[in-house]
Amino acid sequence: MSLLKKASSFCQKTIIPLVEKGISFFRAVMVRVAGLFSPFVCLVKKLYFRFLKDKVSRVLEFIDRIQTKYLKKGQLKNYVLVRYIVKELLLYFVVAFLFFFMIFFCNQILLLAEQILKKRVPFADVCRLIAYTLPSVIAQSAPFATLVGFLMCLGRLMSDNEILIIRASGQSYAVVMIPVLILGLVISIFSFFVNDYLLPVGTINYNKLYRKIIASNPGIEIEPNTIKRLNDSTIVIGDVKDGVVSDLIFFDRGNDGSQCIIVAGKSTLLSAKKEGVLMQMNMSDAVVSFLDTKNRRNFDVLDSGATTLNIFDSSIFGTNYAASPREMTSFDLGRTIKNMRSKKSYSQRQLNRYVMEYNKKFSMPFGSIFFAFLALPLAFLFGKHNGQTIGLIIGLFICVLYWAMMILGQIFSSRNGLNGFIMMWLPDTVIGIAGVLFYLALKRK
Repeated sequence: MSLLKKASSFCQKTIIPLVEKGISFFRAVMVRVAGLFSPFVCLVKKLYFRFLKDKVSRVLEFIDRIQTKYLKKGQLKNYVLVRYIVKELLLYFVVAFLFFFMIFFCNQILLLAEQILKKRVPFADVCRLIAYTLPSVIAQSAPFATLVGFLMCLGRLMSDNEILIIRASGQSYAVVMIPVLILGLVISIFSFFVNDYLLPVGTINYNKLYRKIIASNPGIEIEPNTIKRLNDSTIVIGDVKDGVVSDLIFFDRGNDGSQCIIVAGKSTLLSAKKEGVLMQMNMSDAVVSFLDTKNRRNFDVLDSGATTLNIFDSSIFGTNYAASPREMTSFDLGRTIKNMRSKKSYSQRQLNRYVMEYNKKFSMPFGSIFFAFLALPLAFLFGKHNGQTIGLIIGLFICVLYWAMMILGQIFSSRNGLNGFIMMWLPDTVIGIAGVLFYLALKRK
């Protein structure tokens, strides 16, 4: 303790006074130095205010003008607006996409699953069928979700006077139009990828699995008290119970124009035993009639105690393990169309069907960009009050019209032989023309 007391008293009496003297000396030196430089500092200030102040001010004003003109100094940054608009558009697009996804999902998937589950198909196979059909649902939902989602989003911006604020700040409609079109193009590209790659893969796997299910359980395709239409044949089915069909009538037409009618009182459904055959029907007490359609007086009648009828794969799926247009990518489909035209061995109806499917692979996905272009003027013209509600109503109405034009175009093209290119691109053309007209009306307003 004595050593600590001695060290403390030494610091207080010797060290601390020395430090204080050093600080005082340093302050005195700094004051002297400042006094020596003060005349120089005053001289520099006088020279600056006399010769350089005006020139420096002009340079600063020039820099400020450059920043204001090119760097938008003091203004709201365009990228801030673009980011905000894209964020809102994506939010409403996702909501609308889920809405349409559920509609198409219930329409195409759940009804199919319910029908197959009644036939005691394994639940795992039903889930796989649903998974294989999802690309079709996604490809159909994206364009309609673009229209409805964008209409609701832009209508909300319009009714909340956000568009008015943007316009009042000196911004043009291009600030909103550019992100709308870019996002519409991105959605179109994504939808095209799903439609051109994932859809053929899903269709191929779906048909393979469905063939397997039918081959193991033929009763899936044979519904009681129905008429089953195949490619060139028609089956009138009576009661079906435990794989036994009663009162069956089979109509078939040959390539030479002859017609065959088979009537059986009782038929047993059996699984396929040969490749390319989906199911077999063992008919008892069957009567077969062969008719000449060119001369009705010529006919043959065959009475048989037991007859076997094979239902081929091509009768249900259209082709015998050959890729259908829905199972091809756009590249493969275009090459197939080129070969069909060069060989000239296909009918115009078959060729037109392939042309229709080829153009559908482009027209349906890229309908998103046409819908995006139409959504902006419609929302700005009619969305001043209750923009979300008005956008939803108008969007659903246009979607119904577009879907009707697309379905009618496919019917007229496949059955009546109308040009597949025109029929598939006509809905997008109508939407594009309407978008141009409404945009011109918006500019005039």
